[in-house]
Amino acid sequence: MAFGVAVITPRWLYVLAAATGTEWGDPVIVDETLELIDLSTISRGDVVGIGVHTGNARRGYEIGHEARARGAWVVYGGIHATLFPEEVMERGAAHAVVKGDGDLVWRQVVADCFAGHPQPLYDGGRVTGEDFIPARWDLLPPSSYMWASVQTVRGCPKHCSFCSVWRTDGQEPRQRAVAKVVGEIVELRRLGYRFIALADDNFYPVSLEDLAMARRRHDPSRLHQLEDMRRERFELMAALAELPEDMIFFTQITMEAAEDTAFLDAMHKARIKGALIGVEAVTPEGLKDVYKGFNLSGDELVERLRTFRKHGVHVLGSFIFGLPSDRDTTFAATAALAAKADLTFAQFVLLTPFPGTIDFERWAAKPENQETKVDGISVTKHWLIPQEKRPKLFAPHPTMSIEEIRVRTQDAWDQFYSWSNVWKRSTVVKSLKSRVAFMLISKLYRQMYANTGIATDSARVQRSAKWARLIATAIRRVFVAQPMPDLQMPNMRQQEQQVA
Repeated sequence: MAFGVAVITPRWLYVLAAATGTEWGDPVIVDETLELIDLSTISRGDVVGIGVHTGNARRGYEIGHEARARGAWVVYGGIHATLFPEEVMERGAAHAVVKGDGDLVWRQVVADCFAGHPQPLYDGGRVTGEDFIPARWDLLPPSSYMWASVQTVRGCPKHCSFCSVWRTDGQEPRQRAVAKVVGEIVELRRLGYRFIALADDNFYPVSLEDLAMARRRHDPSRLHQLEDMRRERFELMAALAELPEDMIFFTQITMEAAEDTAFLDAMHKARIKGALIGVEAVTPEGLKDVYKGFNLSGDELVERLRTFRKHGVHVLGSFIFGLPSDRDTTFAATAALAAKADLTFAQFVLLTPFPGTIDFERWAAKPENQETKVDGISVTKHWLIPQEKRPKLFAPHPTMSIEEIRVRTQDAWDQFYSWSNVWKRSTVVKSLKSRVAFMLISKLYRQMYANTGIATDSARVQRSAKWARLIATAIRRVFVAQPMPDLQMPNMRQQEQQVA
């Protein structure tokens, strides 16, 4: 779905642009969130890199076939290509597939294509934090994105059943050097970006419980390693605090951070004013369904979430519907809890078995799912089914129909993002202008991530996309600022002394 204006820069496109080098000129970057690719611009001998995740794999394969028909070298990468290299090769008209991180291997892939002999499979592995490539932000198209994005750590030590990150990116967090992170952020502020998403799998890679466990095990080497990682987090936040005061950061963390008020206070000082937190479920049974027992439920959950707000960190809470333990009362109760917990934003998604996850493996192994087909395609390969025919939910629920779950999920979005409820939440900002902007941003978020994701008819999806495009174009100016071409790096040595 092309919106013309996007919220967050697609970091990987610009990282790979940097990894390409300049030997063959500047690469051309296409983000189909903005506009669909113009296939007439592809010529014989070009190298066309296509990044695919499960949701857009079918569209990626379409582009691959068209590009190869025009005589281009076709190379795939991304999480879906990492999980299913054989499928990508077979269905995507690929000359080559790249698994894992592309930071170091991508330049060799391009060189091999131009030399006329690409290998069928390249394995980029998991590069260390020291080898993360800074993005080519000078290639950003003007007036296209609201927020920029910078990565500070890859990997997550958790093992949630619905998430593939800990399997594809690993459970050992790989942190990037503070100076390199800040240097990239400074470059973006020079360009006029003041809202930055810290696009991490988990910005809070070392919990207080991790430290306590290492102490209980009398493992000094592991304890020192964890303490060093934690210290670097604080060094980073101290450096961010020294950047221009109009800069705002957003990230993704786990609920456990609420126990670490020193960490939350450092986030607030660094102007990390928002965080996406996977709440997933509001009942003990639901949390058990998703292997997320480290989260709380009920009133304890409300208090835990309010802790973030008390320390100046606004929460975008993410909830999953369609879990086996869900009942018809779960949906309204979840939306009500999100309001009671003072969440600034919330999202309600349908349970989807994504490849690389425990949920997918359990679901795909069942014969009845393998035998269920749409247009001759098993639902265990649901990403290959045309979007308009793709199921909204992929497994029968023990007490509700799939349509009932879809409708109740839409109702939860409607309840949380009603005009009256959004206006109440808009008190997080002070001026009338800011409150109006908050309301438009809330409605934009709902249009982009609710209707276009769970609506049943294409007409509603198209209307949502149209409204999202209009709103996004109007409010982009809220997020950007005048460029600061002369902005200098903060004094990193001074920040290290302050943390020590």
